[in-house]
Amino acid sequence: MSEKPISPLRQRMLEDMNMRRLVPDTQREYIRAVKRLATFLGRSPDTATPEELRAFQLHLTENGAQPPSINATVTALRFFFKVTLDRPETTRHLVFVYEPRKLPRVLSPEEVLRLLEAAPGPKHKAALSVAYGAGLRAMEVVALKICDIDSKRMMLRVDQGKGRKDRHAMLSPQLLELLRDWWRIAHPQVWMFPGRDRINPMTTRQLNRVCHMAAGRAGLPNWVAPHTLRHSFATHLLEQNIDIRVIQVLLGHSKLDTTARYTQVATNIIREVMSPLDRLTPLVPKKDEPPA
Repeated sequence: MSEKPISPLRQRMLEDMNMRRLVPDTQREYIRAVKRLATFLGRSPDTATPEELRAFQLHLTENGAQPPSINATVTALRFFFKVTLDRPETTRHLVFVYEPRKLPRVLSPEEVLRLLEAAPGPKHKAALSVAYGAGLRAMEVVALKICDIDSKRMMLRVDQGKGRKDRHAMLSPQLLELLRDWWRIAHPQVWMFPGRDRINPMTTRQLNRVCHMAAGRAGLPNWVAPHTLRHSFATHLLEQNIDIRVIQVLLGHSKLDTTARYTQVATNIIREVMSPLDRLTPLVPKKDEPPA
């Protein structure tokens, strides 16, 4: 059976995204956003008016879409109308929604171990171990290639991570053994974690599904996701008294402020800090001391 032909409009948008080297996950998200607009309109998305785009965002809000989802949709539609259609004025009523800054949720080391042991197979256990053991994002885990494993220097090369930046991540001896075990089983050729067709890498969506499955098996909360392992990586390093600037480099953060938020969830650090109240001379006499 022949595949459904791609419309000229979608083809142009794909070409525009490829020219700007948007990563595959971003491209899929942009395409999904434009398709949702077309479904809302009941016709081709390039016919939308500014008022209809405003109505679409209102529709998303009234149907319970969260700020991250709304903002991702706004970004995608601005790209579609500004770049592909050359009609930037059409999106003038689309607005970004304020996202409250929440503390990252983390797992304890014992919970991480339960999660990894509950992974459905050696590939998935190795992939989730990379997220925790090296602090990689989901998109960086699935993009890992065989040639990125540097066992001599004990490093992982992160090729074109977030922000199109290359960096090195740590490769622990235990993580190296997990990766070698998986390689001995499947002998992947290019991608460390190939997808079902064994030609392309597994997708972040597949990694998310596997993580949720493992969390369910381990009796962990349903908010656990691959990024939770990255949060846990950073928090556990802080609790081991690793310099925050080293953690910043390992995570690939441009700003130290982004890394510093993990100090708010590193419970060992909080517990070890002495309150200034405890340094004061007692204001009341002890029970066994007579009043002056």
